[in-house]
Amino acid sequence: MIVAQQNQIVNTLNELYNDAVKDKFKIMKGLAKSVFRPMQPADFKDVYLSISKQQGEYLQQLIKQNNFKNIVEFGTSFGISTLFLAQGVLETGGHIITTELIETKAKKAIENFKKAGVNELIDVRIGDALKTLNNHNDPIDLLLLDGWKDLYLAIFQTLEHNFHNNSVIYVDNANMEEAKTFLKTISKNKKYQLQPQLGGKVVLITIKK
Repeated sequence: MIVAQQNQIVNTLNELYNDAVKDKFKIMKGLAKSVFRPMQPADFKDVYLSISKQQGEYLQQLIKQNNFKNIVEFGTSFGISTLFLAQGVLETGGHIITTELIETKAKKAIENFKKAGVNELIDVRIGDALKTLNNHNDPIDLLLLDGWKDLYLAIFQTLEHNFHNNSVIYVDNANMEEAKTFLKTISKNKKYQLQPQLGGKVVLITIKK
């Protein structure tokens, strides 16, 4: 049963990556707007902005190796990263909460989850993550920060009380300026340790034992 579900996810991911290849022009168009004003999430409402397959496989292994069950994701987009998370929680019996600001993206992601046969594993919350995650009180095994970078710190602080000794915070696009600022702030807290991964594109934040 799990093998069939995994294959269904892989097939859906392959379709989505094929669609994402066509997004290069849309990405450039969104970036061009930053010449006139700061970039906004709406500039990329039709763009995948997906993680790489290498990152996705790394996330999947991270979940399986640590038997993570309670996953929270900031930044659903069209659901590519969420599907990799789903591959992991299929093995651990876990569940995913993911949040997306842009409603059209969230609805498309839900369609993708249904196509992949994992919709029941994923709670999609639509709107400002600082509101959709504000009352979250369950322990978090893995937090994936992959949304708007200048919100990383606020999301982290909102959910910090849900971390436990084995929690892992996966910081994507860690080499971007806003993410670097966030990581610099966290590094000042002796409670946490930072571990660069995948050539520095990703940083894992863990709690010192």
